[in-house]
Amino acid sequence: MPVVANSIKFGTDGWRGVIGDEFTFERLALVAPVAAKVLYDTYFSTVGSRTIVVGYDRRFMAEDFARAVADAVTAVGFDVLLSETYAPTPAFSWAAKQLNALGALVITASHNPGSYLGLKVKGYFGGSVSPEITKEIEALLLDGVPPAATKGKQEKFDPWPSYTQALEGKVNIAKIRSAIASGKLTVFADVMHGAAAGGLAKLLGDRVQELNSDRDPLFEGGAPEPLPKYLSRLFNVIQNHRETDKSGLAVGLVFDGDCDRIAAVDGEANFLSSQVLIPILIDHLTLRRNFSGEIVKTVSGSDLIPRVAALHNLSIFETPVGYKYIADRMLAAQVLLGGEESGGIGYGSHIPERDALLSALYVLEAIVESGSDLGEYYRHLQTQTNFKSAYDRIDLPLASMEVRSRLLQQLQTQPLTEIAGLAVIDCQTIDGYKFRLADNSWLMIRFSGTEPVLRLYCEAPTLEQVHQTLAWAKQWAE
Repeated sequence: MPVVANSIKFGTDGWRGVIGDEFTFERLALVAPVAAKVLYDTYFSTVGSRTIVVGYDRRFMAEDFARAVADAVTAVGFDVLLSETYAPTPAFSWAAKQLNALGALVITASHNPGSYLGLKVKGYFGGSVSPEITKEIEALLLDGVPPAATKGKQEKFDPWPSYTQALEGKVNIAKIRSAIASGKLTVFADVMHGAAAGGLAKLLGDRVQELNSDRDPLFEGGAPEPLPKYLSRLFNVIQNHRETDKSGLAVGLVFDGDCDRIAAVDGEANFLSSQVLIPILIDHLTLRRNFSGEIVKTVSGSDLIPRVAALHNLSIFETPVGYKYIADRMLAAQVLLGGEESGGIGYGSHIPERDALLSALYVLEAIVESGSDLGEYYRHLQTQTNFKSAYDRIDLPLASMEVRSRLLQQLQTQPLTEIAGLAVIDCQTIDGYKFRLADNSWLMIRFSGTEPVLRLYCEAPTLEQVHQTLAWAKQWAE
């Protein structure tokens, strides 16, 4: 058991591993009771409950692993509300808060390839637990949790109705439905075979045109991540629509495997990451909903975000990469919006959790109330702020963890002074190494904590310069 326990490590959001290798029923039966106990020790005095919500996405055997979690948790004396169906991870975070539970244990590997599964741990407040709590779970794995004299109760529940009702109340749902029904707005939703399937239809009716709705645990050999390389079908559908129907607006919305990350495609079939959506959402929510509060961004977020925040006199708070850091800030301050470059966006008016379905509704509301295509909206903000940029990111596999260590040591002992022909004027080390260059562009170098992967992020005035800088960084690493 100690060998098994020592090899279980939580990353930026939960514990993940390859099914049948790192992620097994045996290991899950070890982790789940410890996670439940830590939730109890941390939050019982606040909520006075012994209930844990257990949910899952649409991955291979996800419902079977969820039942194993429920059995393991009830065996050590906790009550369990077990989902009777797949649902978005934020639906289970919402359920934890709404149902006065200690928290939620969610079987999902989010945006990872189909060979992976994982466990996300959510607190009673409706968001990811802090790094301190996941460290405590890791530390207690060696001891385990003994069976209880009396088992807990296990009940089934449907997470969708309460969750969708909550989301409907946050937007002008009638106006969005009317725009879709009248043909003024055509909505395509690529759910990437994941837990968002059926979600927008529940909220907006069956005129939402959903792509990749079937359950495919292999995700067509790719990954359920909202990136352009996985979206050729959506690009083609929107291009075809544009050629046959020029009368109204169109948008494609993209959801990752557990529906906590979002991206979009505008009416011209251009990909829009959350680096684009976050500024649009800040503008929409302040202008038309009169929201106020702090904007929380990760260190990898676009420079356009603070510029749009400044238009509305909103302050900026910056965190390391990982939504749990944003969630911590949302619990400590009045936050309008917190977002990360990889697609996770959450709202102070909801729960401290990234929620792709709520983001989708706000994006649709922004389109309907502004009367603008998303791409047009983004260009307008660039003009308003006098700031135009391009952004991209690459994940570079390294030969081994030894190579990772050598590169890390090189960055620490031989700081870069010039990148792609431009002088380095500043280096930020809140998470990885973010180099600000002489033309105010930036390159960020960040290592995965669990695998030999180097993440390279860049924002520069043009896409050509972005790709030149990333090519330079790739050559440096190799």
